[in-house]
Amino acid sequence: MFIEERHEKIMEQLMAQGRVTVKELSQAFSVTEDCVRKDLRTMEKEGQLKRTYGGAVLSKDYPLRRDVIDRKEINPEKKAVIAETALGLLKENETVFLDISTTNILLARLLVQWDKRLVVVSNMLDILQILSAGTKITAIGTGGTMVRTVNGFLGAEAIDFIRHYSFDRAFLGTCGLDFTDSAVTTLGAEDGLTKRAILTSSRHNYLVMENDKFYFNDSYKFAHFDEIDGIITNRLPDASSLQALEAAGVTLYGAPAPKPDHGYREVLP
Repeated sequence: MFIEERHEKIMEQLMAQGRVTVKELSQAFSVTEDCVRKDLRTMEKEGQLKRTYGGAVLSKDYPLRRDVIDRKEINPEKKAVIAETALGLLKENETVFLDISTTNILLARLLVQWDKRLVVVSNMLDILQILSAGTKITAIGTGGTMVRTVNGFLGAEAIDFIRHYSFDRAFLGTCGLDFTDSAVTTLGAEDGLTKRAILTSSRHNYLVMENDKFYFNDSYKFAHFDEIDGIITNRLPDASSLQALEAAGVTLYGAPAPKPDHGYREVLP
């Protein structure tokens, strides 16, 4: 296997699992651990990853697709699993908030099919348009300043509207977690302050996030772990991350992480 091919496979695993280990990669590629370490050093210099003890994680500088229009088609299978799990937490006649999130778009579609009486409030136009087809759903939009990149409402007017409501459950999007500060992050203050208002107005708060976001964090901290009731993901994180979240009282919903295997196809599900 050429060096370029190894680097490509390493990035595939990083995007799928959030981290890699030198030992697993050495076994998967049938090369020495020193060879893998050299690969990781090169990729770190290129800003693709950050080396850690025994492996590497996805770099904070790795270019993520931040606009909702760009993220809709990313990881649809993972998001579908998360949306199905979130649906299982709901009860009829609840008042629910669906935050700006491409996963919540899929959850909105499931709610329409579920055909139960709900009041659903959202600040995302995609979600409100889907919910309009639900005959038993009362869909309410926050209004506020329209932000094109998220196709939804953020800012003071949206926050004021949210503060007048009391939600049974809220499903919030996030850009990732900061384990150094036990914080939940998003891209900027406007989105973060809006999420903060949702969090304060809801009795039960859940993050909907793909597994790779356990290993990435963004610039604005809008909550801490002990303010979150649960994280709904496609696959649980590594043992140390899992322990830190459970110690903060966070319930995690997701499939267990796969055990390491010598075969590369097993390493990269």
